[in-house]
Amino acid sequence: MNIHEYQAKALLRRFGAPVPSGAAILSASDADAAIASVTGPVWVVKSQIHAGGRGKGKFVEAEAGELGGVRLARSAEEAKSFVQQMFGRTLVTKQTGPAGKQVNRLYVEEGSAIEKEFYLSALVDRTTGGVAFVASTEGGMDIEEVAASHPEKIHTIAIDPATGVMPHHGRTLAKALGLTGDLAKQAEKLSATLYEAFVATDMSMLEINPLIVTEDGQLRCLDAKVSFDSNALYRHPELAELRDLTEEDEKEIEASKYDLAYIALDGTIGCMVNGAGLAMATLDIIKLYGEEPANFLDVGGGASEEKVTAAFKIITADPQVKGILVNIFGGIMKCDVIANGVIAAVKAVGLQVPLVVRLEGTNVEEGKRIIAESGLDVLPADDLDDAAQKIVAAVRGRN
Repeated sequence: MNIHEYQAKALLRRFGAPVPSGAAILSASDADAAIASVTGPVWVVKSQIHAGGRGKGKFVEAEAGELGGVRLARSAEEAKSFVQQMFGRTLVTKQTGPAGKQVNRLYVEEGSAIEKEFYLSALVDRTTGGVAFVASTEGGMDIEEVAASHPEKIHTIAIDPATGVMPHHGRTLAKALGLTGDLAKQAEKLSATLYEAFVATDMSMLEINPLIVTEDGQLRCLDAKVSFDSNALYRHPELAELRDLTEEDEKEIEASKYDLAYIALDGTIGCMVNGAGLAMATLDIIKLYGEEPANFLDVGGGASEEKVTAAFKIITADPQVKGILVNIFGGIMKCDVIANGVIAAVKAVGLQVPLVVRLEGTNVEEGKRIIAESGLDVLPADDLDDAAQKIVAAVRGRN
């Protein structure tokens, strides 16, 4: 689960991280009070959407001379005018896609006199099985660009979960960023603070870009992006309340109600698979044969007929889906349950696009019998390669 910058900064502030003061604007009527609560002489007005590149983003139908989604105001009146220009508008960045995202929340904070910018993040390192810090002197840039052009400027600091952050981790971070003296001590303290926040709230990713040194020699978290492990939210009901459903795909919201692992993609072939690895293989083979998947959907190993029906309905609700591939390997999941779920869903919503079903494993013969006797226009497949070729051919036959 992702949260907004202002929410992430409030959380980090709670743990003692150095964050500039600011106030959220959740409705246009909040603007005057929010701006008045922030000390000038410089105010920064920031669009709050779940996407990067806000500063270089452009608003739909922007007037000539308008700036991006992050603006620097040198008076309270200018800050108010920026709020009026930005609130409720659609912001397009390199991460939103051409459709953009509507700005329903803003954040205004005090300006910072920046001397240096760094990149710092904490994430789950699956190589070591613990948390790792990733640091770079190239702050303010996309870390992917830095990795491609200057990989030597990226430093990874692995943390042993048995010990947590130790003083030497902070010293290593300071050295990676070229910090000495009091700034090195601040880096050591910051590393411990961020690690505590990361572990205590079950984060999966914490990114501060940029982490800055101010002209008076203070480290500050100038931006903050936080993602939580959704599987751990039952332990943090106060964090679950931070979820902004307006930032999420409606199909993904519906999928979460049934505990389905669903991610919307840009292709035309809807996929329903059990198991993340098999789902990834299914997406790959669709691309191999020249088409694009419309989604990642893992119904899990023990899905019920109700869950399968819900999954099928979510796929068919996507207008860009031109064909559907059901690929099930029955272990804990039984093929007859999948078959009954597919039939129930088709009867409920209808079948307007080609459907290919590949079943293998537990109760496979019963599942195939159920599909065959259903009277539905379903293309059976013997294996994954056969299934992929059939659904790609069917989709292309419709175009």
